[in-house]
Amino acid sequence: MIRYALKCDVGHEFEAWFESSDGYDAQVAQGLVECPMCGSLNVVKAIMAPMVRTSRQKEDREAGAKRAMAEALHRLRQHVESTHDYVGGDFAHEARDIHNGLAPDRAIYGEATPDEVKSLVEEGVPVAPLPVFSPGGAKPQPPAATDLPAPDVKKLN
Repeated sequence: MIRYALKCDVGHEFEAWFESSDGYDAQVAQGLVECPMCGSLNVVKAIMAPMVRTSRQKEDREAGAKRAMAEALHRLRQHVESTHDYVGGDFAHEARDIHNGLAPDRAIYGEATPDEVKSLVEEGVPVAPLPVFSPGGAKPQPPAATDLPAPDVKKLN
């Protein structure tokens, strides 16, 4: 698709989309392109300035995308923390018991070692890491002294 700035013989300016440059030419030749304001069929392409993006604009877009992702991950973490049961270092045991029907089905989060996570995944227990991103690129708070220094995981329902 291509967008053209167009102008009729009366001086009205408007824009229209075409499948291609050839598509525009074919439609004009068939009398299918007309001015939406006066109905004139004498329509020509107007001068258009190309859209040029600078590297600064690209950097700004990328920074905005990173900020949006960090904010979304932060909101996800806040949602999990406010709607799931925190089980701390007992995560692997609790997740396994829930999966095997030995504990009530509920959404949980907590800490597990990489080996525990690997074992849970191999057993078919659905788990996923819980993001630790904060909005604005702020560093996440260090874990409390009682927390294990392993990644957070959450049982998926």
